[in-house]
Amino acid sequence: MEKVNQTNNISIWCIITIASIPLIMTLGNSMLIPVLPVFEQEIGITPFQSSMIITSYSIAAILVIPLAGYLSDRYGRKMIMVPGLILTFIGGLIAGVASLLVENPFGWIILGRIFQGLGAAGALPIILPLVGDLYKDDDEKASSCLGLVETSNTFGKVLSPIIGAFFATVLWYLPFFSISAFSLISLIAVIFFIKVPKEKEEPLKFNQFLKKTKKIFKVEGKWLYTIFFIGAYTMLLLFGILFYLSDILEKQYNVDGVPKGVVLAYPLVVLCITSFITGRNIKGDLRIMKIIIMSALALLALSITTVGFSSGSITLLLISTSLNGLAIGALLPTLDAMITESISKETRGTITSFYSSARFIGVAAGPPIVSLMMPIDINVGYIMAGVIGVLLFVLSWKWIQPEQT
Repeated sequence: MEKVNQTNNISIWCIITIASIPLIMTLGNSMLIPVLPVFEQEIGITPFQSSMIITSYSIAAILVIPLAGYLSDRYGRKMIMVPGLILTFIGGLIAGVASLLVENPFGWIILGRIFQGLGAAGALPIILPLVGDLYKDDDEKASSCLGLVETSNTFGKVLSPIIGAFFATVLWYLPFFSISAFSLISLIAVIFFIKVPKEKEEPLKFNQFLKKTKKIFKVEGKWLYTIFFIGAYTMLLLFGILFYLSDILEKQYNVDGVPKGVVLAYPLVVLCITSFITGRNIKGDLRIMKIIIMSALALLALSITTVGFSSGSITLLLISTSLNGLAIGALLPTLDAMITESISKETRGTITSFYSSARFIGVAAGPPIVSLMMPIDINVGYIMAGVIGVLLFVLSWKWIQPEQT
């Protein structure tokens, strides 16, 4: 009875703060995508170099996320989130001030983005194990909260192209300063509103922790690696599609500024709504999760092959990318819930950090891969992505076994 009361006493402000972190972190990254062509003109860089503004952030996060996950298991979630948000704040200032004062600011912008990536590693991935801690005795509420987290994440992606495009019409470097402002808001909210449950048990010593982590991967490795690969694949496609759509709208259809942000938001609105509905309905049921994962992968593998062929019509392109958004919106909260609710607290932060790293690998790889494939044949790239989706569908059918998870 005491456990139930603890779950019910989680404040609404705590939940809002948890949801705000993916929203703000997503705004800080995704709002730059529609502005990349503007950066190319203002700084005099190539499309590949502009894609590095996204990729440098993600690579920094990838390298640090596993360490942040372990430290959050050892010293507490909040102890890692606060410094992470401070680093994100500093990174935005570095990129913004350099853009304002330095003649050739590209290197400084990359440095600022690296700081932001290091900060994101200590904030965003910790949300998943934190939700698992707060709702450790209620899988249904945990699934619902994780659905809200992914909805907030996606809502940030919906707002980001519009806000980013608007800021860039005022000052092209204003998005960098806005990242610092958003991070500061989130930092204050985390300090005052997130109350992590006090643990009665001592955290595992490093040797015990390492032994238990190895055992988890030995016993649960097949389905865990499958989830990791799907997470990376999903984010690679999402950010690759957004980069491609942003480039096509501006260079082929002469749609830029806020109107381009609005068009980019269409598939993301579909993603956002689907994430919310999925999170509300999976209710911690692993069998339902497997069905959703396989159905969404089938749709994604099919719809991704149509994106390049649809580029001759904005209407067809939006239909195609919205179908991708539908599939990705179903996948993300389901993957979050499956991995968070199936791992014990002692290693939850570390295991979910590997999953978060996999997702960041996808974010890092998407834009540069698309930028390299566009001059060759983008349709070949999307067909290859469809084939990979089919392979992941087979792996999900074979290795994700709810009765053994």
